[in-house]
Amino acid sequence: MAVRFALLSAVLLGAVAGRAVGPVAGGPLADLVVARLEVSARVAAAKFGSGKAVDDPDREQQELTSVRERARALGVDPVRAAAFFRDQISASKIVQRGLIARWTAHPGEAPGASPDLDVIRAELDVLTGRLLDQLLADRGPHTVAPSVLDRLDNLRRVALRTALRSVT
Repeated sequence: MAVRFALLSAVLLGAVAGRAVGPVAGGPLADLVVARLEVSARVAAAKFGSGKAVDDPDREQQELTSVRERARALGVDPVRAAAFFRDQISASKIVQRGLIARWTAHPGEAPGASPDLDVIRAELDVLTGRLLDQLLADRGPHTVAPSVLDRLDNLRRVALRTALRSVT
């Protein structure tokens, strides 16, 4: 357990924050997942600036309930959709914890302004709809090309693997 924690801490603290990425070679679903991870960095900035906790179990449960309902309405298996979005939440937390740890350790790298979390959540809601559309359209396993992983920093690479684990 201590080794696992030390490894995770090293990965998270060694990540380079704020590196933007473009479209990835993993297809539309992977593109949207990477976009969601970039939004997660802004969530981290909002929570860092406001002092809000990364974990919000009540909100997470509300989101998963909403995802199941939206998935059912679109004809996507709600169990599959919930598993996929549980992975998205876990991946987002990896990004948030990693960036907050980095900014805490290196205050000069912290964002100067705290974005509005309500605005960011509206963006996440739009991404959720697009991700659900992709789950409906593309049912195959999703792999990420090594060239894609090479373009991501360590933090987002770990988060991306987590985000795609239920569809690979």
